[in-house]
Amino acid sequence: MSTRKHTALPKAQILIEALPWLTRHNGKIVVIKFGGNAMVDEDLKAAFAQDVVFLRHAGLKPVVVHGGGPQISAALDKHGIVSEFKAGLRVTTEDAMDVVRMVLAGQVQRELVGLLNQHGPLAVGLTGEDAHTITATRHTPEIDGELVDIGRVGEITALDTGAIEALLADGRIPVVSSIARSQDDGHVYNINADTAAAALAAALGAETLMVLTDVEGLYEDWPNSDEVISRLTAAQLEKLLPDLSSGMVPKMEGCLHAVRNGVTTARVIDGRVQHSILLEIFTDEGIGTMVVPDELEGDAQ
Repeated sequence: MSTRKHTALPKAQILIEALPWLTRHNGKIVVIKFGGNAMVDEDLKAAFAQDVVFLRHAGLKPVVVHGGGPQISAALDKHGIVSEFKAGLRVTTEDAMDVVRMVLAGQVQRELVGLLNQHGPLAVGLTGEDAHTITATRHTPEIDGELVDIGRVGEITALDTGAIEALLADGRIPVVSSIARSQDDGHVYNINADTAAAALAAALGAETLMVLTDVEGLYEDWPNSDEVISRLTAAQLEKLLPDLSSGMVPKMEGCLHAVRNGVTTARVIDGRVQHSILLEIFTDEGIGTMVVPDELEGDAQ
């Protein structure tokens, strides 16, 4: 009996440590952007699915938004279509768009739904096209003062969260592929998944936006230092944006958009760490960079 007591006690202490966080987040929506290594490594994928299901059973309402950069590149290669990037965004021709749609909705989303549903009849997959969830028009970024056509890449113009809210009310976990319907020409658009996750977090009135990435968080002074900034305000982040690496820009712009539009905290966390989502939400330490609205400094956790 004494041995059993010894081994069980630390587990109980860990659960009790989570209690204030469970109380704080109960019933709250958390939008999680799934991407990076967590999306291609089998163990990390399984751990991600466990974390999301844990959140759901712990009384939170997780919504998963995913892209599929590595899988899209591999599929385009297979179809003999060259992958080209401008302003950090994938140039998406009509042919490429067919592949993007097929990979996101038919492969990545299906696999994720399958992993989540190993734990029960929970996950339901949809794309931004379903029930007008995400509507977009053509995005033409400015490069060196010139507007550049990058094909079927969209800029979000409207969101309708009705289908997602209905699924959440039914206790399901929505898994959303970052494709949008077109506002004006009957086609579909490829949307940056970080941008889509942030827009949905704001539209859903989420408590938290979490963006999984392949770095520990936002670095203080990269590449001179690997010191991670654990917390900053929207205004502090805005000052840093011009100096960030191109891959980090949509993630941090997404965090900024979210906290400026009603989301309590936005976090960039290291998706290469197993169970990083649980560590971030249920422990005091946190393991990434947390962005808070300006007026909440010193008061959000």
